Order: sequence, then C-alpha cells, then structure tokens
Amino acid sequence: MMWLSERDIRREQGEPAAELGVVTLGGDPAGVSLGGERRQLPVYSPGGVTWRPAAGDRVLVLKTGAAGEQPCVIGRTQQGTDGLAPGAVRLAAPGGGGGVLADREGVNLYGTVKVGGTEIGDYVRAVVYQVLSEMVKS
Repeated sequence: MMWLSERDIRREQGEPAAELGVVTLGGDPAGVSLGGERRQLPVYSPGGVTWRPAAGDRVLVLKTGAAGEQPCVIGRTQQGTDGLAPGAVRLAAPGGGGGVLADREGVNLYGTVKVGGTEIGDYVRAVVYQVLSEMVKS
C-alpha cells in the first residue's frame, strides 16, 4: 500500500501526465522505458488504423487514472516528414518498402501494389484477357 501513497506524492509534486519514452518490447501491449521500464501498456490509434510500435520507437505515453497508474501508448514520433505538405497524409511501410501519399495532387502508391494478393500488373492482364476472351466468344 505504501507504493500507492508514494505514487500520489510524485503525482502531486509534478509528475507529468504524459512522457516520451522508448519502446523496449514492440507490439500491443508494449514495453516502454520511461526512466524505468513499464510493460503491458495498451496501444491506442485513430479509428480504423491498426498500429504496433517497434522496439526503439520513440513514443508518447499518456498516464491515465487518478494517479497516472494506467499508462498507455498514444503515438510515435513522426519520421519521414521531409517534403510533406500541410494537410497531406503519408502511410509508410516499415523500412520504406511501400506506401501511400495523399495530397492536393491526388493519391500516389509506392512499392508493389497487389489486388487480392496478385500484383496489379498481373491482375490487369488477367482482367483484360478475360474481357477479350468474352468478346471473341460473342
């Protein structure tokens, strides 16, 4: 019970409601170093987005609960923002293997694009072949 009172005192003495930390155990839940390691932190992201931090990522940890006893990971330090215009959105795969850039000019896909597991070039060829085959039969 003493640790609870110590946490309350630290909170009253200005323990921040949020801190930057470094992920020690990637995934969801995650482990994060915040001066000491905290494990089993749930990871939150915007609706429709699934994200798992990797070991070494710098993340923002929000300390919820009356005494900050329920920390959670709510975001990662942005990377690769060079040349990204205000209002633009980039989704990037780890290691730069591909991604999507949506800006005022449209939507650009980078890397290998697949439809249902088939590379798009092969998919288009199959569709064109099928359409032409049907036309020849008619």
